[in-house]
Amino acid sequence: MKCIESSGKTVKDAINNGVKELGCDPSDVEIEILEMGSPGLFGMFGKLAKVKLTLKESDDSFEIEMPTMSLDQPSQRKAAKKSKPAKAPEKSARPEKPARESAPEPANVAAESSEESSKPRKSKPRPRKENREPAAEIVPAPLEPEQPFVETPLEQLTPDARQALSFLSGLTERMGVPCEIKVCESSDHLRMQLFGQNMSILIGRRGETLDALQYLTSLNVNRGREEYLRVSLDTEGYRAKREEALRKLAVRMAGRARKTGKRVALEPMNPYERRILHSALQGNPDVTTHSEGEEPYRRVIITLK
Repeated sequence: MKCIESSGKTVKDAINNGVKELGCDPSDVEIEILEMGSPGLFGMFGKLAKVKLTLKESDDSFEIEMPTMSLDQPSQRKAAKKSKPAKAPEKSARPEKPARESAPEPANVAAESSEESSKPRKSKPRPRKENREPAAEIVPAPLEPEQPFVETPLEQLTPDARQALSFLSGLTERMGVPCEIKVCESSDHLRMQLFGQNMSILIGRRGETLDALQYLTSLNVNRGREEYLRVSLDTEGYRAKREEALRKLAVRMAGRARKTGKRVALEPMNPYERRILHSALQGNPDVTTHSEGEEPYRRVIITLK
């Protein structure tokens, strides 16, 4: 077993010097540090590091065969190849079974398959949910049959009717909208219809002007009377059209109240129009109506029963 001592400024330098001296790798020696060494003060009075290196014994039982390179001439290589014994014949592999020939597909079957693929697939209808009962349609109450308008001859009019006709004619002339007025008189109702040009001026926004003319004429007729005489004015069938629109509005707002569960307040209307709304929903099983507020801002309220 060979061992030496080597020195150097550091332990690493001492090991490298000893390995060079032994002519081996650091892994082939056992290292024992004798002195760590010190650099000293300002590079003076320093001590060198010393190590003891012992060469490890080689293990003869573990050998590795390294491949050797052949230095034979090409002619010698050919002779060596010829002298090699012939290889034993390999066992013949099992013969592969011939693939079964697929039977030709009939022409009609191929045609049917192509037709089926070209046909669009019908989507299955989704089952409808039957647990929800459809909401009953709200239908307004039927209108009371109105008596047909039959003009009363001028000579058959009562003094009250003549007074109403004279007042309304003078009022429309002062407004600059002269018109023809027809009167249908009964015991408790005086119906008057206006005909002419520019009747939209007499109707006004949502019939406000026509309502004002009707109110003034009613005041003039009923002044000093003991029994009230009802006066109604109409032109170009406006009252019937307005009544139909209000009844549709009542049905639509009743549906909203039933859907949301909240009350619905309509815009302020005059007593005549509010009466139409009340009558349209009279007897409805789901909603009820009442009026709130003071004139002229009184309005109809629709609530659930």
